[in-house]
Amino acid sequence: MTMRLEADRLAASASRNRIFASTFPPWLRRGLAKLGWATLSLGLFAGIWEGFWAAGMINPLLLPPPHLFLQDIPGTLQYFDRSNRIGSVSTGGGVLPLLITMAWTTMRVVVGLLLGFVAGVALGAVIHYIATLRKLLLPTILLLAPISPVAWLPVAIFVFGIGDKPAIFLVFITLFFAIVLSTGAQIESVPKNYIHVARIMGATRRQTFWKVVLPAILPSLFMTLRLNLFGAWMVVLIAETVGVGTGLGQITSMARSTFNAKLVFFTMGIIGLLGFLSDLALREVQRRMLWWVAPGQGGSR
Repeated sequence: MTMRLEADRLAASASRNRIFASTFPPWLRRGLAKLGWATLSLGLFAGIWEGFWAAGMINPLLLPPPHLFLQDIPGTLQYFDRSNRIGSVSTGGGVLPLLITMAWTTMRVVVGLLLGFVAGVALGAVIHYIATLRKLLLPTILLLAPISPVAWLPVAIFVFGIGDKPAIFLVFITLFFAIVLSTGAQIESVPKNYIHVARIMGATRRQTFWKVVLPAILPSLFMTLRLNLFGAWMVVLIAETVGVGTGLGQITSMARSTFNAKLVFFTMGIIGLLGFLSDLALREVQRRMLWWVAPGQGGSR
């Protein structure tokens, strides 16, 4: 009797799974599963934080738990204004000024990454194919590459002054040297058979690069781009604090100076959300551009 009940339960469960599978397409099931795990992960993190606060193990004035700085969102938004200038409580605060501030910071990251990626691939390819330039430039690149992007901040201010350009330059530097070195290494690792076949079929050197070499190295270059994406977000916030005077980095600095812990953690949450969304967008661009790469390969996860 017990075995029959167990068999009926398993049959009912299998029937529910079939109904679920037939109701929702595979892409929607995968999306719901990822959303569920992400919600569980964030809930666990917030729960541990709230638990420490409930147990009296953290000072809410220094480390306010999520429910404290999230319940004061209208008051926090008053620190943003439409001119993207931070420094005092604005009378025009709201969601729109917050979105404007987020857009300016995102623009600096995107432009810097785009310039760094294109210039890095171009220079990496040039110094790989032209021996004279490789001997002339590679030692200097290897000397400059280990320097932290933050150390370039004074140079950026000296050269570009105060404004958007120093922040974009720092993001550019964060990615540029890594892409230059990665491009040369990836071109060297392209299977020689690919190049021999292209030459046998009559392809010129330029055609071989655009049609064979570049498609072969792009997956690895995108992976390098993703690895440096989060570094770019860190650098742009530092640049906004010192050399720009606007953006999320500046408001974080202002909140730190005024001991406004709620504003600090609110801004940190916004920055984390932007970093997550930018990585998600980059993966989508990678999936559409690198259509020949199988799902789950080439760092697309």
